[in-house]
Amino acid sequence: MEIDQWRREYLLGGLRRSELKPTPLEQFRQWLEEVVKAGLKDPTAMCLATADAAGQPSQRIVLLKGFDECGFVFYTNLQSKKARDMADNPQVSLLFPWHLLERQIIVYGQVQPVSREDAIAYFQSRPLDSQLAAWASHQSQPLSSREELQKQFEEEKARFDGGEVPLPEFWGGYRVVPHSVEFWQGGANRLHDRFVYCADDSGSWSVQRLSP
Repeated sequence: MEIDQWRREYLLGGLRRSELKPTPLEQFRQWLEEVVKAGLKDPTAMCLATADAAGQPSQRIVLLKGFDECGFVFYTNLQSKKARDMADNPQVSLLFPWHLLERQIIVYGQVQPVSREDAIAYFQSRPLDSQLAAWASHQSQPLSSREELQKQFEEEKARFDGGEVPLPEFWGGYRVVPHSVEFWQGGANRLHDRFVYCADDSGSWSVQRLSP
């Protein structure tokens, strides 16, 4: 396969400064609505990049579960690899790869834990089997087989026996508080449009065009 010859043009449209919303949250909301309208599967899927204490980066896909002026929220096991990384280094990045519309959004920021009350409210909104899976999975830990995982799930299912499943102490959420957000729109001849919003100490946002 001559993958070095695989290429295509990006022709769906450009992005001009005059089209940008005043804040990255407003711009994000507009693009998210357009992605949903376009029928992209898993529009809230985002790549979370972390780095451990030794500086080794890692990435994984997580799902956005809320966003507002304070940041972008996701939930996970608090003993997972990503959680351990964020305990050592709270600086993270998010990437929304919306290839269908030839767009990317990159968020740079710092994570903060969401409140226990918010975590409980979200956990209780999940399907029952998803709640049980949170209890069954010792996320990022070695596992001998698929059968072992299924056994752990069945044990948790029997333990709660159709009753209310409480939020595990080892499960919760994080909010990525952004200090800069980049919006990337593909362009013909690789002349892509890139704009980055940067926050100052007062929380006000400035916008700068970047070279592609």
